[in-house]
Amino acid sequence: MKARTRAWRFRRIATRYLDPFLRPLAARVPTFAVMTHRGRTSGRVYRTPINVFRRGGAYLFFLTYGADVDWVKNVLTAGGCSIRTRGHDVALVDPELIEDRVLRDAPLILRFIERRVAGVDAYLRMRAKAQP
Repeated sequence: MKARTRAWRFRRIATRYLDPFLRPLAARVPTFAVMTHRGRTSGRVYRTPINVFRRGGAYLFFLTYGADVDWVKNVLTAGGCSIRTRGHDVALVDPELIEDRVLRDAPLILRFIERRVAGVDAYLRMRAKAQP
């Protein structure tokens, strides 16, 4: 598994310029969400717009920039996060980093873009936390 992908060099531009624009939209648009996670060293709360796909009971996050980004490290360290997608809040637990060079679980068009353009070979899989 590559820690960084070909898209790695664009992550700061996306974070600085694209994320503020996407954040208000991502919580309502299909295949997007706003992920809320806590910084592993700062303790600060972050809200990151992100693509999310559901396969059965699993939520999948394809790692466009690789596994070496802060949000992935924060979620793995915390053991979960929450997302707001399509206007609903979902608590997620049990993050698992999956290496899959074929990206079998990705929608066809995303599989092509992520593999061929960005060089993605992994995703983060989580499940919804059981309601009490």
